[in-house]
Amino acid sequence: MSFLTGEWRKLAFANYIIDPKVLAKYVPYGTELDLWNGKCFVSLVGFMFKNTRLLGVKIPFHVNFEEVNLRFYVKRFENNEWKRGVVFIKEIVPKWALTFVANTVYKENYQTMKMKYKWLEDENGRTVEYIWEKSGKRNIFQIEASKVSFDIEPGSETEFITEHYWGYAEVNDKKSNEYEVKHPKWKAYKINTYKIDTDFGLVYGKDFAFLNSMQPNSVMLAEGSKITVEYKKTIKTQYVS
Repeated sequence: MSFLTGEWRKLAFANYIIDPKVLAKYVPYGTELDLWNGKCFVSLVGFMFKNTRLLGVKIPFHVNFEEVNLRFYVKRFENNEWKRGVVFIKEIVPKWALTFVANTVYKENYQTMKMKYKWLEDENGRTVEYIWEKSGKRNIFQIEASKVSFDIEPGSETEFITEHYWGYAEVNDKKSNEYEVKHPKWKAYKINTYKIDTDFGLVYGKDFAFLNSMQPNSVMLAEGSKITVEYKKTIKTQYVS
């Protein structure tokens, strides 16, 4: 049985090209940065968790909820192949129990904040908006996009951003947690306009305050799908006596 099952829906991505040196201290043991055409990305991602089950059980009041995270991309070579994964700088959710479980079991960096979302759709297109609040600051990530989705092109930047199937979290400088996220390939929507009003330094730490003055290299909206999160595995140094 998977550790967690559910759906990730209406995933909004804002992708920034940054200096890899910014992320050096955040790269978990056993992994290295994963670049696309020599570019290092960090992504602001907002989405809805739907129909969530923990060990097959729906937890009351924790079935449908928002998440907004800041993440970057890594890879790990094992069994003659590359595993492509993500590392989260911080994951924001509206329920304290989610924060407790994720931080305790997976050593992730979850934080609980007041959140809400808005999905609107008409004959002309769709609006997807995620809002979260910290220290009285209201942060907004909004996208207006096409109504009809399209297949993501192989080898594209959109495929690189959306096709990472592993998660990594640092335990210490000699140990990391690894877990697999399973889902089919997603479809995406054409972006018409977007709005990002976020204090990155306040929400994600001073190392990322510079994003306040940057424009994203790309903005994307993926439909998402059903997903499973598998049990973690520990990666650690092998001591030789």
